[in-house]
Amino acid sequence: MKSVRHRIAPSSLALVVALAMSLSPLRARAQFLVFDPSNYAQNVMTAANTLQQINNQITGLQNQARMLLNQARNLANLPYSSLQTIQQSIGETQRLLGQAQRIAYDVQQIDQAFTTQYGVANVSSTSAALIDGARQRWQNSLAAFQDSLRVQAGIVQGIETARSEAGALVSSSQSAVGALQASQAGNQLLALQSKQLADVTALLASQGRAQSLEMARNAEAQEQAREQMRRFIAPGQGYQPGNVAMFHN
Repeated sequence: MKSVRHRIAPSSLALVVALAMSLSPLRARAQFLVFDPSNYAQNVMTAANTLQQINNQITGLQNQARMLLNQARNLANLPYSSLQTIQQSIGETQRLLGQAQRIAYDVQQIDQAFTTQYGVANVSSTSAALIDGARQRWQNSLAAFQDSLRVQAGIVQGIETARSEAGALVSSSQSAVGALQASQAGNQLLALQSKQLADVTALLASQGRAQSLEMARNAEAQEQAREQMRRFIAPGQGYQPGNVAMFHN
């Protein structure tokens, strides 16, 4: 019996040692596969925060891009300009005013004309001189009325141009993509309105000139009529009484 026990003990001991050695790697591997919930949650939160920061940066870049785009639109010039057309129309009106005949829009010329052609009739002037002066004043009035009609015709012809320009500017203002374009369209509309006011001023000036010359002509005609009446009533030395022989002896 003792010899049998001595033979079994070593084999059992070897089996135990082999089993222990086989379990050692499993024990070591189990240490690397341990799951830490708190560490995992912290890693997830860190990743989420990083993703949120990236999204915020992307949103900021998008906002900056929109701001730059809006600034570019606000600084864009209006593609349509009516300045040249308006200037040409005003220049045409000025040309018509500059072609005024005889007594034009010049202070010195007006003063000289009223000194020589209008005013108190000269009692020493001959009848032929009085008639010639009346003819010149009539020609002044006639020329002024013609000039006024020409200015009126030029303004009427420019109405269609003003209508077309106003329509184009309003359309450009409504389709403006930025503040600068809208402002430029508004400025050009104001310029068009100023041009129309200039036309009205030119029209009033031409009509006023014609009316003023006609009124001055009428006043001078009355003065000349009085002088001619005086000469008719008292020609030469006036009436001298004397004897008149009705029949010859």
